This record gives sequence, C-alpha cells and structure tokens, in this order.
Amino acid sequence: MEWKASDIAALVQGTVEGDPNVTVTEPSKIEEGKPGTITFLANPKYESHLYRSQASIVLVSRDFIPERPLPQTLIRVDQVYQALQKLLEVYQHQATPSSGINASAHIHDSCRIDPSAIVGPGCILEEGVEIGANAVVHGQVYLGPHVIIGSGATIYPGVRVYHHCRIGKRCIIHSNAVIGSDGFGFVPDDQGNYQKIQQIGNVVLEDDVEIGSNTVIDRATLGSTRIGAGCKLDNLIQVAHNVEIGPRTVIAAQTGIAGSTKIGANCQIGGQVGIVGHIRIADGVRIQAQSGVAASIEEPGSAWYGSPAIAYRDYLKSYALFRKLPDLFRRLLSLEKELQSTEELSDQ
Repeated sequence: MEWKASDIAALVQGTVEGDPNVTVTEPSKIEEGKPGTITFLANPKYESHLYRSQASIVLVSRDFIPERPLPQTLIRVDQVYQALQKLLEVYQHQATPSSGINASAHIHDSCRIDPSAIVGPGCILEEGVEIGANAVVHGQVYLGPHVIIGSGATIYPGVRVYHHCRIGKRCIIHSNAVIGSDGFGFVPDDQGNYQKIQQIGNVVLEDDVEIGSNTVIDRATLGSTRIGAGCKLDNLIQVAHNVEIGPRTVIAAQTGIAGSTKIGANCQIGGQVGIVGHIRIADGVRIQAQSGVAASIEEPGSAWYGSPAIAYRDYLKSYALFRKLPDLFRRLLSLEKELQSTEELSDQ
C-alpha cells in the first residue's frame, strides 16, 4: 500500500512541509531510512541521522528547526510519538491475515465465531470457544474449552489459553504466552510426598491488556487470577495463581509475582523484580529493577528499590554510604594504628 504525505498528514493531524504527493510504502528507523519510507525524529540526540537519512518523509514536532535545508518532506505534528503510534497502528492492520477461518484450523462444532473474526492455520478451538468481532487469532493457537476472546483482540502464533479463561476486548497476547496453566499448589501428605491441589479457577484479562511473549499467567485455585484493564506485561513474566493486578499497571521483563498478591492500579514495576505472595501493593507504587519485595507496600505513589526493597531515596542514601565502606575501613585501620602508636608511647 502506498501512502501520500497528504494522507498521512490527515491521519495524524499534521502539516505538510514539502511535496504533499510524495509516497511511501513502509516505516523505517531514522538511521536506516531509504527512499519510499517514512521515519520520525522525536529525540534531539538522533538529529544528526536526519541529515544523512534517505527517507522520503519525516515526522517532526511543530517547533523543530533544522540546522540546514532538508530534502525530505516533513510532516509537523504536536506529539511525534502519538502520531507515530497512529501510523504504526494502520500499518500493522495491513499485515493482518486475510479474513475468515483457515481450512486447516480444527474448530469444534459448538464454537461461536463472529463472521468478522479471523482464525489462522493450524489453530485448535475446543468446545464452547467464543471469538468476538474483528478478533484475530493467528496460526497454531490453542484455545481450550469455553475460552472467550473479546472483540478486537489479537492472539499471536503459538499462544495457549487454557479452559474457561476470558480475554477482554482489544487485548494483545504475543507468541508462546500461556494463559491459565495450573497454579503452583501442593500440600505434603503424612509421608512427605507433595499432593497436587487442583486449580479449578481461571484467568481473566480485562479490556486493553497486552501480554508479552513467553509470559505465563497461572489460573486461580478458586476464583480468578485477574489482570486489570489497560495493564501492559512484558516478555518472560510469571504471574502466579490468584494474583490480582489493578488497571493500567505496567511490568517489565523477568518479573515474578507469587500467589495471591494484590497489586494496585497505575503501578510501575521494573525488570527482574521479585514479589512474595499474599501481600498488597498500593496504587501508583514504583518498584525499581531487580528489587525484592518481601512485605506489603501501603503508601500510594511511593518508590522502592533494593532487596529487600526499601524506600527509593533511603536506598540511594544507603548505597552512597555503602560505596564508601572500603575507604572508611582503610581510614578506620589507619586510626587504630595511630591510636595504638599513641598508647605505646604513653606507656613508655
């Protein structure tokens, strides 16, 4: 598909500076721009690449002033990243598979699939699956019995959604994520052998949730493991059974959350954070990467760092002192030697 500069400007509510009829077929990085592509400049540190780029169109902010004349057509916008988001959304939509149900998909007779939905090759849809309008289920996806996929959702290849789980509207689940695997529940018997506690709950993803590749969200023992509306989870995250995450919370890669923990809304959790089970984290809490949270955090909007995590500013002060410990130790030894010498002289 070819886009004219004038059409792109209308989409992103921008102003064309240059040739409104120049056309592009795809986006590109500013460092790798070539004729027929559109790129963007949002961060000033990348400006030098702009003068070498061969891209045909560049999205820039309205107040951008180039150091020298540019051959590219510019589209000036209020917010470059927001304009880019709109543009990439349209471009991604073009990559959606052709409509309908692929002949190689295995669909149980009881499934209810909206006529506008797409089911790719090699998919398996078990009894009672429901797929909403304009949802896209890419190839080799497994949907267990009575799974519900909301309208406008996108399920990428290799995703597994276990029985009775519910995926909300406009959710995105990336390849090889597993939704609804058994929670880690066992109880030792009289002989010390671990007996499995059956996990009969489900997972509920509310609307507009995005789940990264290879992330695993365990089903509840009873009730639901719940991910709130608008949450964004990165790749390689483990969410244990009966965890509840409030709306619009974002979590970076390799974080692990143990069972029955309740995380509030609008939290920001960095990569490789470990959170113990059965605690509560208040709304708006920020947890720095590689922190370990071993107790509830009750103060909304607070920031935490370290393992075990402490208040962010306290951690920075403590770390500043920690870095000085070798020097302080040397000074202490020197003072001890001076004191010992003084005592020896006084004894003579």
